[in-house]
Amino acid sequence: MSADLMALLVKALGETLRMVAVSMLAATIIGIPLGVLLLTTAKHQILECLPLNRVLSAVINAVRSVPFIILMVAIIPFTRLVAGTSIGTTAAMVPLTIAAIPFIGRQVETSLREVPYGIVEAALAMGASPLQIIRHVYLPEAMPGIVAQLTTVVIALVGASAMAGAIGGGGLGDLAIRFGYQRFRPEVMLATIVVLVVLVQLIQFGGNWLARRLNKK
Repeated sequence: MSADLMALLVKALGETLRMVAVSMLAATIIGIPLGVLLLTTAKHQILECLPLNRVLSAVINAVRSVPFIILMVAIIPFTRLVAGTSIGTTAAMVPLTIAAIPFIGRQVETSLREVPYGIVEAALAMGASPLQIIRHVYLPEAMPGIVAQLTTVVIALVGASAMAGAIGGGGLGDLAIRFGYQRFRPEVMLATIVVLVVLVQLIQFGGNWLARRLNKK
């Protein structure tokens, strides 16, 4: 591998990691509480509020139904407002975050539903408040599942970041298109694929390891 290709790969990998890390952090901060709300406001739950639950579900389903490439183009004005530009890695973080939030919300909701309701009922019988149940029952019990689900979201964001890079978002996708495809350098395309495969494998391994460590069963 030539020195110039190695330098390009390192730079592109750094951009991809930055896009994924920042987007994932922002989406997790919003997505986990969203998932908690989706569960706790459902019927027969501790914060039952069906109108709110239906509105949240409708919004999440609507955002999740839009393909990422269309979402990225559709929110260009909002991206410019937030990031000051619609091109580059910083701009790509905006649609990546918006796409990940509903995904995380649903995944967290699914993990929380796996918590036996008998544990929740026992906490209620002991006089625990809804907030205490969320903090000390739902989240600790569901954490291994949540970590496993978040690992899936990170991997999906890696793929989405490559797609964003292909239309001006920077990172490995941009490298593959501009320096590989457009300049007829198949070795660049191959190297990019290898880096993406290794990155995904490392993320999956790390996520599985952490989920096992958190599983006290």
